[in-house]
Amino acid sequence: MTPQDLVIRMLPPFAGWLALAALALPAGSPLRGAAVVVFLAAGPGTALVGLCGPALRARSARGPVERRDPGFVRHSDLLERMMLAVFVSIAAVMIVATVLIATHTFSAQRVLLALTLLTTLAAFCPRLRASPPSRTRKGSVL
Repeated sequence: MTPQDLVIRMLPPFAGWLALAALALPAGSPLRGAAVVVFLAAGPGTALVGLCGPALRARSARGPVERRDPGFVRHSDLLERMMLAVFVSIAAVMIVATVLIATHTFSAQRVLLALTLLTTLAAFCPRLRASPPSRTRKGSVL
C-alpha cells in the first residue's frame, strides 16, 4: 500500500473523529453542524464502499451502443461509487439510530461515536477481492 492509498483510506475515519471533536464547539456553530453533516452523509459509506472497492471494480459499466463516449465507463463508475457511498452512509445512520432507539440509549453523540468506530474499523479491514469468474461449461445447468 502506498502512502497516498493510506491517506485516502484514512480520510473517512479522520472526518468522523473531527466531527466528534467538533461537538466541543458551541451548539449553534455552523462549523459543528457542517462537520457532523458531512461525516454522516458520506463518511461511513465511503469507508464501507472502499472496503468493497476491488470487488465493485471487477465489472465496469457498459456504455450506450449508439454513442461512443470514451469517458463513460470512468465517469459512470465514479458516480456509482459516490451515490453508493451516500446511500450506504444514510443506511448506516438509520440502522445505528434504530438500534440505539430500540435499546433506549439513543443520543446524537452515541450515534456519531458508533459510526466513527464503524468507519475506523472498516478503514483498517483488508479490502475484499473480486471473485474469479465462474467456470461453467456451455449447456450446463450451473
